Amino acid sequence: MSGRRFAVVSALLSLLGLAPARAHDLWTEPERYRPGTGQEMRPTVAHLVIGHSGQYQLPDDQYMLAIVTNMEAILAGIGTLPPDADPSSSIAEYHRLRALEPDDLRRRIQAQANDYLDGVVLDFDGRRATPELIGIKVPPVGDLDFSRRTTLLLVGPLPPSATEVTFRYAARYGGSVLRVDEADRIDALWLKPGEQSTPYQIGRGFRERTLVDVLLAYTVLGFTHILPKGIDHILFVLGLFLLSTRKRPLLTQVTAFTVAHTLTLGLSVYGLVSLPRSIVEPLIAASIAYVAVENIVTPHLKPWRAVVVFGFGLLHGLGFAGVLQEVGLPRQQLLPALASFNVGVELGQLAVITLAFLAVGIWGRNRSWYRPRVVIPASATIAAVGLFWTVQRLIAG
Repeated sequence: MSGRRFAVVSALLSLLGLAPARAHDLWTEPERYRPGTGQEMRPTVAHLVIGHSGQYQLPDDQYMLAIVTNMEAILAGIGTLPPDADPSSSIAEYHRLRALEPDDLRRRIQAQANDYLDGVVLDFDGRRATPELIGIKVPPVGDLDFSRRTTLLLVGPLPPSATEVTFRYAARYGGSVLRVDEADRIDALWLKPGEQSTPYQIGRGFRERTLVDVLLAYTVLGFTHILPKGIDHILFVLGLFLLSTRKRPLLTQVTAFTVAHTLTLGLSVYGLVSLPRSIVEPLIAASIAYVAVENIVTPHLKPWRAVVVFGFGLLHGLGFAGVLQEVGLPRQQLLPALASFNVGVELGQLAVITLAFLAVGIWGRNRSWYRPRVVIPASATIAAVGLFWTVQRLIAG
């Protein structure tokens, strides 16, 4: 085997999980996903490696593109139907594909690879590249309530004298994250469905976006992580709201939660605090159950409640950080991006509280039946969901 071919194969093994690749493991971790429930798909991650970089020692004139995505949803056409179409057949097809063994799904992907890759556009200096598909890794079937993250590996020659590269992922496949790994540096960019990336200047990084663009993009990302995507965070905030609709108890809890998750979000992004998702996710689910059960036990803000909420906020901050680790932050504008993401999260939480207040609080909070007919049944439902998720996530590991 030639040295060049060996280098490409070694990098391939790393990205397919046969050698350590911690960041890649984060992208391939399964998450709960049930089509037809309004839940959005996790964004596809496109990891572009150019030449020598860390563990991916490619020849200087080669590049490699790893696409990590939910291929069952893409093959079934989830998300591509018009709003007035009946999604039942696509949902049924998704479940059928999701139950396939890895070899069977791999064959389906290979049969439709050309159509799929038409929507993966990589341009060097404005000219479309045509990389070769050299590997597909499909995880085991596992828990059918969780998505599978399949990895497609493509390689190609780096055009001589290439100065910049752009990436675009077809709108029908949803949002994406572009990560470029070059010369031991990693730059990342979050892209909306169908959006073309800012040009990545080889050897220099992405062209710097305006501060306004960064603030807007990461505020939207933070908000949508709560509404509509963050059902676990929504339930936790509703649990805080249901204890009391009076301003002081609600403000005390929300402030404690906000300070705590802001702290761990920042520390985690800077690599100072880290916990595996297998620990964080069950604890977040348990926090939902706890606040809901306490709502049933007492109608008053106890002194320990703010302390407990602060502790749970630390956990939720680690959950928020997982999103930013996957999406990435612009190297030159890290602090504005981090701050605007946090602002988006806060706006999402305030939107949840406002909607809950308009739905039940504004007309029922001073009524004698509000607690027995609203608070206790709603809290019991939230507690049951939290306990179910806790057990489910512990089993899933």
